[in-house]
Amino acid sequence: GYLRVYQLPEAAADREEEEKGEEGEGRTLPPVAEGQALRLEQLRPEQHFTEPRPRYTEATLVKELEEKGIGRPSTYATIISTIVEREYVNKDQGRFTPTMLGEKVSDLLVKSFEDIFDVTFTARLEEELDEIEEGKLPWRRSVSEFWEKFELDLDKAEGEMESYKAGIPTGLKCEKCGEGELLERISRHGFFLGCSRYPECDFIKDLSPEVGGEEVESESTVEYCENCGKEMAIKRGKWGPFLACTGYPECKTTRRLVTGTRKARKPDEPLDEKCPECGSGLVKKHGRYGEFIGCSGYPKCKYTRPITLGIKCPKCGTGEFVRRGSAKGRGRTRIFYGCSRYPECDFTTPHQPIAEPCPKCGAAFIVEKKTKTGTVRACLKEGCDWEMEVHEAQPVEAAEAVPVKF
Repeated sequence: GYLRVYQLPEAAADREEEEKGEEGEGRTLPPVAEGQALRLEQLRPEQHFTEPRPRYTEATLVKELEEKGIGRPSTYATIISTIVEREYVNKDQGRFTPTMLGEKVSDLLVKSFEDIFDVTFTARLEEELDEIEEGKLPWRRSVSEFWEKFELDLDKAEGEMESYKAGIPTGLKCEKCGEGELLERISRHGFFLGCSRYPECDFIKDLSPEVGGEEVESESTVEYCENCGKEMAIKRGKWGPFLACTGYPECKTTRRLVTGTRKARKPDEPLDEKCPECGSGLVKKHGRYGEFIGCSGYPKCKYTRPITLGIKCPKCGTGEFVRRGSAKGRGRTRIFYGCSRYPECDFTTPHQPIAEPCPKCGAAFIVEKKTKTGTVRACLKEGCDWEMEVHEAQPVEAAEAVPVKF
């Protein structure tokens, strides 16, 4: 209706046309009459796609924090390391991707503590801290005003916040018994759906892990049994999800899953070498700490030995570096590198050795360090201070779609 009355005066319309140029963008429609013949001047087939914002990198996330007034330069590194260590995000090709755990935690906290998770809250708090430092605002008043509202929200959250441990109702019927309701729960292995009639009904459907932020459903990800050729299916056992042959009980083949994915670990690779303890063939295995050599007769024979990296130990000069791991807590592991002659030689380093000589002192190898600000290569030799920052390759942006003209 506004087009009938929204007509520019002739002089103003002329100026508008001059300002907008030949493309005529932003101009209002000229007066037209019913039945009036219009001449086609130009036909331009174009296609446009709405693209999501690119994922944050460390640099763009820090820039966003600065613009929103969240945190200070001294806290940016802590903020980033915290969301990574708590597995709220994954880092893929230098960009952060939220995990299912991160999204669930965010939803629960924002719902219960909406004012604290308002992006302006931290900015206001930073201003108050500056005023307290300058003596313009009594700190007791600031803390009292914050605590008064926070205490109410905390009491309310303790009584009303949904618990994934107890199970969150989904409104879906159990696919196995048809009577119970499916509840969304969490365990140390991730999120899953379970029947409310447990233990009478033991139905479980795995909701995680994820691969690249998307659940694996495509046929291209189907795994097949190397012994009978039938499809492998995801099962859940005492130690978490694993792959089992659908030909069970005739075929009892199983495979462990790579932590955090639905991909099976690589099958054992036969080696042209015999086990020194039982005479069976040795194989290259893929464990939680990396690759190692083991006996194909496992579990009857438990012989194993680490795979060396081909770099001599700088302490004893006889052994070679091997990759090792230890429990870090909350299901995570700490990877480090040590001498193959352990316990005779106890040299270790948390940094990955690289078989390249130090360009400054000529040491036989250098190491690669993962820091909060990026990746650094350095020399371990005492008295040598050589370091070099490693710049991660940025992912190539998708090319803009070009319309096809017919």
